[in-house]
Amino acid sequence: MTELNRALIDIRNIRRQVAQATEFRGYGPLTLSATAVLALLAGFVQSRWLPQPASNPVQYVALWLTTALLCAALIASQMIGRAKRLHSGMADEMIRMAVTQFLPASIAGLVLPFVLLRVSGDVFWLLPGLWQIVFSLGVFASCRSLPRPMMLVGSWFLVTGLASVALGDARALAPATMSGAYGIGMTLVAVILYVSAQKASNDEEQER
Repeated sequence: MTELNRALIDIRNIRRQVAQATEFRGYGPLTLSATAVLALLAGFVQSRWLPQPASNPVQYVALWLTTALLCAALIASQMIGRAKRLHSGMADEMIRMAVTQFLPASIAGLVLPFVLLRVSGDVFWLLPGLWQIVFSLGVFASCRSLPRPMMLVGSWFLVTGLASVALGDARALAPATMSGAYGIGMTLVAVILYVSAQKASNDEEQER
């Protein structure tokens, strides 16, 4: 029994190593494009019905957290099916790795607004910039299993987050701060994934 357990552990370790060395293809370009559209729609909703977010921080958080959760659900629902189709027997390990890489940033982004809502309202304007910085860290953590150009996406969100913080006041809560950053950023993700998928498809055809 001990030898069997050791063999199973060795197999799991090998699968983990293979998964870490394999590019994760569970994210679909069309789905990521849809999240960009959702970000732009959220910005439109904010501009029409939440013109003064500094005076309505709870509504602001509700709007953007709802948008984030919708995007996450959309990505997760497609990721599972796509990964099982493209990664076959490695799908579960690949999905687990992808979730683990982005999970710390996701938890931080979820908890952060509730922390800021409990402290002085004078610092609430920091939320959009901090959200983007945290998201950039999640992207950087995931880059090891994604196409190399994805580093540009992490850099984009880091720069936009720092720029938002640099505004220094409630201007950081403007609709364009979030919708612009995520609309452009997620579109860039979709383009990179599409180009990578096309390249992989061409490589497979050449091998045949």
